[in-house]
Amino acid sequence: MDAGQRFEQHRRYLFAVAYRLLGSAADAEDAVQETLLRRYTSGADDLEHPRAWLTTVISRICLDMLGSARARRETYPGTWLPEPLAGYDDTDLGNEVALRESVRTAVLLVLETLSPAERVAFVLHDVFGMDFDRLADVVGRTPAACRQLASRARRRVRQEAPPRTPVTADEHRRVTAAFLKATADGDLTDLLALLDPRVVLRSDGGGEVLAARRPVHGPQQVLTLLSGLGRRYAGARARPVRLAGGPGYVLELGGTVLGVLAVDLAGGLITDLYLVVDPAKLRRLA
Repeated sequence: MDAGQRFEQHRRYLFAVAYRLLGSAADAEDAVQETLLRRYTSGADDLEHPRAWLTTVISRICLDMLGSARARRETYPGTWLPEPLAGYDDTDLGNEVALRESVRTAVLLVLETLSPAERVAFVLHDVFGMDFDRLADVVGRTPAACRQLASRARRRVRQEAPPRTPVTADEHRRVTAAFLKATADGDLTDLLALLDPRVVLRSDGGGEVLAARRPVHGPQQVLTLLSGLGRRYAGARARPVRLAGGPGYVLELGGTVLGVLAVDLAGGLITDLYLVVDPAKLRRLA
């Protein structure tokens, strides 16, 4: 295997790191490409452990990108949601539970509220198992400071995005199918019976497509929004897909992808709805 192949074989792993750090597949792909290009000017071809070097490089690139991404999202038109990844599974790259949990929409939303250094510390240590001595080299802090960064981030994630209630695949399909049918039929009684009293709907139109600018709280408010969507997109079809964070649906009408819906449940009721209709975040699905 030549040097190029030795580095290329880590592309999938690098994307997994970058997506969790940036929340954007497009930005993650840019970071991966920049990382692989840097090996040509670094003299790194003879490294015994290329993955360690690549992880440090891509993490520093993402740390720089997070500053500008944070500024962009402060002026984002409405609610920002991470770019959905369909048919994506990287749980063979390490700790399956940590990897799966870290791409839940609820967790990625909490990561957006962290400082860039906190986010990098949490992802690299808690998800990918990097020790604090190596982490210190990435973020330019002492190992003790990195331990504090990861601890603060972990506490925020646990408080604001606690582990979801275990739900079987059959239960998720049953409740979500009933929800989609009731939405399409305009059956408000059936819809209301499926929503948790604390349900929240978040939608991301990116300023390009009509979407709620703020999270919608409570069954009645969610019903009002869903009723409007049902009328606006009458005849739309929901195609089940496996998203990075769990089961989801691609919403299509006449062969056009309208959006992606993810649903979280607890106690047989829907607690969270995440609807991405920003065309820029649907290009890979289209």
